[in-house]
Amino acid sequence: MKKDIPFLPVQGVIITIVREGAYTEEFFWNVYLINENDFPIENVTIRSKGYGEKEGKNQATSTLRHFFTRVEPHSHILIEPIDPGVFHLNNEYWISYFIKDQVFDKKYIFVPESIIEENLTIIPQLQLPGILHN
Repeated sequence: MKKDIPFLPVQGVIITIVREGAYTEEFFWNVYLINENDFPIENVTIRSKGYGEKEGKNQATSTLRHFFTRVEPHSHILIEPIDPGVFHLNNEYWISYFIKDQVFDKKYIFVPESIIEENLTIIPQLQLPGILHN
């Protein structure tokens, strides 16, 4: 039963949306998972989806699922590209992973219109401008 599983707080695992292609005329955006811990995380499952409203009508993206066997300590991994056409939606990334035999999970939500130029900062692990969510 889910109630019998102890869920400890997630620490050192970050989701970031970064802007890339600074040397071209068009930027593109990617979503990364960063493991800042001194140990790997394993069996990483990520579910992503977008949802919200535009002009009073409900909108939703497809739900995507990603799986990574292992993310090494102090490393990052590309989850997926993201289209700026969905920045007006809630962009949700629900992550679950294991450290040894302990399961961890956390939901990261980038709220509508939070992925904007004014909110960009340099993400040290990638040396790219982006929005950090931890």
